[in-house]
Amino acid sequence: MMLSRFQEALEDTQQAVRLDDSFIKGHLREGKCHLSLGNAMAACRCFQKVIEFEPSNTQAQQELGCAKSVLEYERMAESDFEKRDFRKVVFCMDRALEFAPACHRFKILKAECLALLGRYPEAQSVASDILRMDSTNADALYVRGLCLYYEDCIDKAVQFFVQALRMAPDHEKARLACRNAKALKSKKDEGNAAFKDGNYEFACLLYTDALAIDPNNIKTNAKLYCNRGTVNAKLKKLEQAIEDCTNAIKLDETYIKAYLRRAQCYMDTEQYDEAVRDYEKVYQTEKTKEHKHLLKTAQMELKKSKRKDYYKILGIDKNASEDEIKKAYRKRALLHHPDRHSSATPEVQKEEEKKFKEVGEAFTVLSDPKKKARYDSGQDLDEDGFNMGDFDANNIFKAFFGGPGGFSFEASGPGNFFFQFG
Repeated sequence: MMLSRFQEALEDTQQAVRLDDSFIKGHLREGKCHLSLGNAMAACRCFQKVIEFEPSNTQAQQELGCAKSVLEYERMAESDFEKRDFRKVVFCMDRALEFAPACHRFKILKAECLALLGRYPEAQSVASDILRMDSTNADALYVRGLCLYYEDCIDKAVQFFVQALRMAPDHEKARLACRNAKALKSKKDEGNAAFKDGNYEFACLLYTDALAIDPNNIKTNAKLYCNRGTVNAKLKKLEQAIEDCTNAIKLDETYIKAYLRRAQCYMDTEQYDEAVRDYEKVYQTEKTKEHKHLLKTAQMELKKSKRKDYYKILGIDKNASEDEIKKAYRKRALLHHPDRHSSATPEVQKEEEKKFKEVGEAFTVLSDPKKKARYDSGQDLDEDGFNMGDFDANNIFKAFFGGPGGFSFEASGPGNFFFQFG
């Protein structure tokens, strides 16, 4: 026992009490060996045997209390495991191991729960310690495989699961984990192949199927969500792509690829505030030139989005030609000209006058190549001498339509107008 060789000590003490059933120290030591090995029920029987011989034996009473505590921790751990409250299981096993330091069963349960909590290095350490003492321990092999599986090293994980099944063909957990690992890898690989072939709809279905295989595999599922987000982006389903990337980030807050994918989707949907936040997160983590450029681009687009959208005001695309800009101005200027709305309510007149001025402002900027270039690049137009305080939309209108007398609005009935050139 002093050498912590509890199994050998147990065999010796059992032999001793077989020779002399009234050997009190023998029963006590047998109970301690059972307890150290995690056999709390057997330990209780040994200590109760001592108490039958010596009811006032305080050592046996204390040891019996310890054994009963271990039984209670086992009961609690079993209940908590079924509830998937793995932190409580780890707590119970830590307490139980204080009384049963040589119990492989408790260590394995603790290691399994550590793996399920994502604490892989700790779980690996516990399993490795057991395998150093017993390289054929199927439970320890299973836990090693489980850690690798949850760290998305699926091929290596399968090797450990197969080895565990060789040691214990009826190991149900290893069999289920092996099946899930193979199915997950197969679906993921099929999805990747479909994506490379440009079959995005099919790839989306395959990634969805893969996500349903094992909700506990956080790292692999994070990658699957990000992959499906990439597919949805290709399919122009940008809101779904954003949702997938968000789910990936919830599973793995350090997943840079998911942040980058979501940020690009935010850019494509003109959600620049969100894009800037994601790119800031990426740049804080990985300060590369590429990430710095992406952040600056998003910040510039955010700044531009806070200004008036001259393209939207004229109802044209950002790649509109000079003729298209002129046609758009002609249409919008005539639509919002104050004379056209002279019989409207004061509120409508005020709103239309505002729109008329905005149309003139938009045309002034977009029809001037220099101003347009500065506007498109997000630079301040004031630096180019463009002072809105001096802007007169009527002068722009008159210059465009050829000066005074170039046109007139005439009523053709209540609420109806047409214009004619002089």
